[in-house]
Amino acid sequence: MYLASTGAVAQGDAAATTPERSGAGRGRVAGPVLALGAVSLVTDISSEMVTAVLPLYFVLQLGLSPLQFGFLDGLYNGVTALVRLAGGYAADRRGRHKLVAGGGYALSALSRLGLLLAGGATAGIGAALAADRVGKGVRTAPRDALISLSSPPDALGRAFGVHRAMDTTGALLGPLAAFALLWATADAYDAVFVVSFCFGLLGVLMLVAFVPGEVGARGRGGTPRRSERPECVEGSDGRTPGVPGAVGAFGLLRVPAFRRVLIAAALLGAATIGDSFVYLLLQRRLDFAVAWFPLLPLGSAAVYLLLAVPAGRLADRTGRRVPFLAGHVALLGGYLLLLSPAGGRPLLAGVLLLVGVFYAATDGVLMALVAPVVAQERRASGMAVLQTGQALARLVAAAGFGAAWTLWGLRPALTCAALALTAALAGAALLLRPSSEGRP
Repeated sequence: MYLASTGAVAQGDAAATTPERSGAGRGRVAGPVLALGAVSLVTDISSEMVTAVLPLYFVLQLGLSPLQFGFLDGLYNGVTALVRLAGGYAADRRGRHKLVAGGGYALSALSRLGLLLAGGATAGIGAALAADRVGKGVRTAPRDALISLSSPPDALGRAFGVHRAMDTTGALLGPLAAFALLWATADAYDAVFVVSFCFGLLGVLMLVAFVPGEVGARGRGGTPRRSERPECVEGSDGRTPGVPGAVGAFGLLRVPAFRRVLIAAALLGAATIGDSFVYLLLQRRLDFAVAWFPLLPLGSAAVYLLLAVPAGRLADRTGRRVPFLAGHVALLGGYLLLLSPAGGRPLLAGVLLLVGVFYAATDGVLMALVAPVVAQERRASGMAVLQTGQALARLVAAAGFGAAWTLWGLRPALTCAALALTAALAGAALLLRPSSEGRP
C-alpha cells in the first residue's frame, strides 16, 4: 500500500522498462492504432485548415483585440470540459468507444458549416467553435482509450507516438491546403471552411469503415475486459481499495497516482499560452507578410512528425515522466527565445523547433504516462478527466495571457508566462518524482 499511495506514478512509469513477456511490444503497431491514425490524419487536415487561419481571421479581418482573441482561443481549447467527462463515461459503458468517438468526429465536421453560415458574426463564430471543441472533447478520450486498449503496456509510448505522427501529418497538410486556397481565391475564407468540411466528413466515413467496433469492449488480445470487482487494490490499474470499478470518473481523484498526474498536467497547462499566441508573437516580432502566417504551424508540425515516434519509444525505454517534463522545458526555451534580442531566421527556426519538441515529448507521452494507473474499464473516463483538467487550465492561460497583453503589453505578458511556466515545472517535477521503490 505504501508503494501504491506514494509511488504508483513511478511504478506505472517504470512498467515501460519492464520486458514485454509476450514480445508483442517489439512487433508491429496494432491495426486499430493505424486505422485511428489514418482517421486522425484526415480529420487534422480539416481542423488545421481552420486553426491556421483563425488568428488572421479574428485579429486582422474582424479586428478583435488580443483580449477578445484570448477569450475565443480559450473557448476553442477549453469549452469541452463537461463534454469530455460525459464522452469518457459514455464510452466506458459497454465499451462503446467507437460509437462515441464517431459522434464527436461528425459534430466537428458539421461545425465547419457553422463557420460558413456565421458570416463574420462573433456570436455565430463562437457557437461554431464551441461545437467543434465539443466534438473534439467527445472523441478524444474514447479514441485514446482505444489506442491504449489495443496496445501492450510497455509499448504505449510507441503506439501513441505512431498515432500522433500520423495525426501530425494532417497538421502539416492542413495549413498548406489553407494557404493554397487563400492564395488561389484571394483570401476567401469561405472556401477554406467548405474544403475543411469535406475532409472532416471523409474522416467520419473512414472511422466507420476501418476502425473495429469491439476493441473498446474487449481487452488486449481479444479477451473480455476484467469484471468490476471491489476487492482490487490500488496500484497500476488505477483502482481504489473497497471502491467498485463502476465508480464515476471523479472517483479516480481518490487514486493518489492518478491525482498527481492530473495536478501536474493542470499546473503546466495553466502556464502554457498556446501556439496561436506564439505564432502571433512571431509575426509581430518579425513583421512578415500576413499571407505567410498560415505556414507557421508547418515548422512545428514537421518537428513533431519527426520526433513523435522516437519520443514515444524513448519514453517506453527510460520512463515517461522525464520526456514529459523535458518537453515543457523546450517550451520555456521558446518563450525565452521570443524575449531575447534574436531576430530573423534564427528566431523563427528556433521557436518553431522548440514548439515542435514540446508537442512531440508531451502529447502522446502524457497519455502513455497515465494509462497504467487507470483500470481498463475506466480508461476513457480517466483520460477524459485528465484532458478536462488540462483544457480548463489552458483556458485560464489563454484568457490570462490575452488580458496581460492588452493591459501591460507584449513583453511583460510573455515574461509573466515564462516565470509561471518555470514555477509550474518545479511543482510538476515534485509531483511526478519517482519513489525509492520504482524506477522513473
